[in-house]
Amino acid sequence: MAAVGLMLVAVIGLVVGKHDWTSDLSLPRPHSRACTVQADGEVTLNPEQMAHAATIAAIGMQRNMPERAVVVALATALQESKLENLAGGDRDSVGLFQQRPSQGWGTPEQIGDPRYAANKFYAALKKVRGWEKMRVTDAAQRVQRSAFPEAYQKWADESTVLTKALLGNATGAVACTVDGEPAMRGAAATEALGNGLRLDWGRMEASAQVTGLTVPAASPQAGWRYAHWLVSHATDHGVKRVRFAGLEWTADEGDWARIAQGDQGEQVVAEVFAEP
Repeated sequence: MAAVGLMLVAVIGLVVGKHDWTSDLSLPRPHSRACTVQADGEVTLNPEQMAHAATIAAIGMQRNMPERAVVVALATALQESKLENLAGGDRDSVGLFQQRPSQGWGTPEQIGDPRYAANKFYAALKKVRGWEKMRVTDAAQRVQRSAFPEAYQKWADESTVLTKALLGNATGAVACTVDGEPAMRGAAATEALGNGLRLDWGRMEASAQVTGLTVPAASPQAGWRYAHWLVSHATDHGVKRVRFAGLEWTADEGDWARIAQGDQGEQVVAEVFAEP
């Protein structure tokens, strides 16, 4: 009987373990560092996913694609890679969108660059006649030609929340928690931030200081685009503080708060961690 009891416990343990493992397949469990996006809904991503989502959205804007295109692109990347830049996949698939070199998407090295991959996706989507009026999954499928054509639709809500925030249609909507040693500091962090902004958004007039960057904002929407991008890249670029329109995000608190002497919304200020 004791042996039977132990066997039952073992079986129950296996079943429970399996249930726990399969119950959270929608997104990888976030790291201790996490980003919360709130814009008529809520999405939680880890810092790597958040940075990739911000880049995909920015590339869409740089290409003058409509907001709907960003929704489709993010839903596609969520399904194909969970917004992680995968080194491999099914057959020769690579990267955020699991694009295949053998199908003409580029070399593995090219596809492994998130900016290149996003540009290629938008270029292909633009060629799909009538994609603007399609369901998210139908538009994505016309580009991806997946064996699971309905799979992209389940990410439509999440990608809509991310798009609204990352395109500046929500205020203080991206909040990331950053802990541990910054990936970069000082001049190196400032230079990386400036380069990243220009590569993702195109021509930028950002001015660099020893402590960080100042980015002009032609409108509140533009300001929140840049502010949310900066917070999204805080972990990988050593961002300590972002201020815009009387609100401030800090790495220590991981959230936005109102500040007594805020600017009038004409510029976004990003401060990086100083050299030790």
